[in-house]
Amino acid sequence: MRFFRNASRPRHPRVLFALGGLAVVVGAGLLATGIYLFVVGEDSSGVNDEPGVVDLSKQSVDLDLKPRTFVARTPTPAPAPPLGDAGYQLVIEKLGVNAPVSTFGIDEKLVPEVPYTATDVAWYDFSARPGTGGNAVFAGHVTWNGPAVFYDLDKLEKDDQVRLQGYDGTQVVYKVSSVFQVDPEDPESLKVMWDTTEDVITIITCSGKFFETGDPIFRGNYTHRLIVRGELVSVDRPAPAGG
Repeated sequence: MRFFRNASRPRHPRVLFALGGLAVVVGAGLLATGIYLFVVGEDSSGVNDEPGVVDLSKQSVDLDLKPRTFVARTPTPAPAPPLGDAGYQLVIEKLGVNAPVSTFGIDEKLVPEVPYTATDVAWYDFSARPGTGGNAVFAGHVTWNGPAVFYDLDKLEKDDQVRLQGYDGTQVVYKVSSVFQVDPEDPESLKVMWDTTEDVITIITCSGKFFETGDPIFRGNYTHRLIVRGELVSVDRPAPAGG
């Protein structure tokens, strides 16, 4: 599906998500990772000699409970973030984008915060850190008193490259898998920020028709959000010194 830009739309800053209920997004990630006890079988004798296995039937002698065994499994640790704690840039060579990334969160109204500049990109700290196996969510403006960092984001196509370039030379490289719009008034649109079992990047900016809201800073909003989703291709680290 193609997306068409309104050539006469106002050059005003664009708000990213005027949505409440973002706690659902954070909660979904917690529910996905917080349970490590589950049933693995039955032992009609009520005895199991495996280390670390507890027969719960022994704890309830006076109750008519069917014996079950539960195993506490140690969760697989997440990989170390390849970009570490150092700064990095979001690079889209096709669009001429090379923008600094800053960490943002949600405000007291549970609305994602956005940069107050035309050039900066937000990475949201409620999402996965890039290269650690989940959904790393980024956002930026399309206009801010003129074209902003993601003004041409809708020109991206499948298999185009998005790169996170660390200041130490590390690169986390993604290829675009989909480009689409969502309605920010639709609660289903929040799913683009949910965690995933795949290592992906999600980039969000505004799209659609501009309308005035009277906001003293942003002045207005847009009817839709443009979403670019990309899949991890590689993590490239700089060669060690001297070799």
